[in-house]
Amino acid sequence: MSTTPGIPSRRGILFGTAAVSAGAFLTACTSNENSDPGGAKEPAAAAEDKPGKPVTIGFAGPQADHGWLNAINQNAKDRAKTYEDVTLEITEGSNDTAQQIGQIETLINKKVDVLVILPADGKALTQVGLKAMRAGIPVVNLDRVFASPQAYRCWIGGDNYGMGLNAGNYIGEQLKGKKNAKVVELAGLDNLELTRQRTQGFDDALKNYPNIKKVARQAAEFTVESGQAKMAQLLQAESSFDALWNHDDDQGVGAERAIKQAGRDEFLMVGGAGSKHAMDAIKAGDSVLKATVLYPPTMAASAIDLARALGQGKGVGGMAEQEIPASITLYSAVVTQDNVDQYLPTGFS
Repeated sequence: MSTTPGIPSRRGILFGTAAVSAGAFLTACTSNENSDPGGAKEPAAAAEDKPGKPVTIGFAGPQADHGWLNAINQNAKDRAKTYEDVTLEITEGSNDTAQQIGQIETLINKKVDVLVILPADGKALTQVGLKAMRAGIPVVNLDRVFASPQAYRCWIGGDNYGMGLNAGNYIGEQLKGKKNAKVVELAGLDNLELTRQRTQGFDDALKNYPNIKKVARQAAEFTVESGQAKMAQLLQAESSFDALWNHDDDQGVGAERAIKQAGRDEFLMVGGAGSKHAMDAIKAGDSVLKATVLYPPTMAASAIDLARALGQGKGVGGMAEQEIPASITLYSAVVTQDNVDQYLPTGFS
C-alpha cells in the first residue's frame, strides 16, 4: 500500500496527526473465545486491518471550496480505499443546508450501513442526523457538531479552543522576556462558534503572560482575499507589534501578501490548520511565519475508521471498552521549524 499525503502508511485510528498502528491500536481484543482459565470472556472484537464484514459508508460534507475542506474529502476517500471491505458513497457536498440535507436523505434511502457527516451547519442539519439514527443508521458526526447528541453515535473533530490556547501559549513563550509586548489577531468568520472558541482560547492563554497585550483584532472570512484585506487594515492601524495569531492558513496566504506589500517584518506570525504552504514557509525560515497550530484534516480518515468499526459491530483496539467512544477530540499541535518535518506529510494544499 502506497503512502498518500495526509494519510499515514499504516491503517489505524488517528488521534491528532499521528496514526496508531494497527498492531498497537486495532488488534487488541480480537477474539470472543474463552482464554481465561477462570471462565471470564474476553471483550468484544475490535476492528482490525484484515477484511471483515462488508460495510457501505455514506459520506456527506460541505462544498470543498477551501483547502482544508478539500483535504477532508481526500482523506476520507483515500482511507476508504485502504479497506477491501469498505464501499464509500460520497456526495458532491454543498454549503446550502437544504441541498446537503437532500444529499444525506438520498444516502439514508440507499440504506448505507453508516453515515459520516460534516455538516455545513451543525444546528441546521441536526434533524437529518436524527432521521438517520432513527432509521437505524449510526452517524459519525465529523467536526461541526449537531445540536443534539441524539443525532450521532460518535463525534470526532478538532479542538478550536485548544487551537487558540496553544497559539497563545507559543506566542507567550516567544515574547515572555519582552516588556510591553503587543499582539494582534486575524480571526475567521465571527458568526461561527469555532471562531469565537479560537479567540477565547487565545485570550485565556495570554492571561498567563502579563507582559503581553492584544491591541487589535480583525475578523476575515477564511479566504485569501479577505485575509489580505483585513491584514492590510491591521497593519495600517498598528505601526508596530510583536506577534500575529492568524486563525486559518488559507486566509494567511492573503495576510502574507499584505505583510510583504507593507514591507513589515518586525513581528512573528502563527498560523492555523496546517497547510503545506505554511509548513514549507516555516521550514524555509525566511518569512514572519514561524509556526502553525494544527487542525488536522486527517480526522476524516479517522471517521472512516470509526464508521467501519461501527458497521462491523466492533470496538476500538487498545481500549478496554467494547464500543467505540462517544466523542474524540483531536490535539492541536504547534508546528515549528524544530518539528515541521514530522508533520509535513499531513500538510494540505
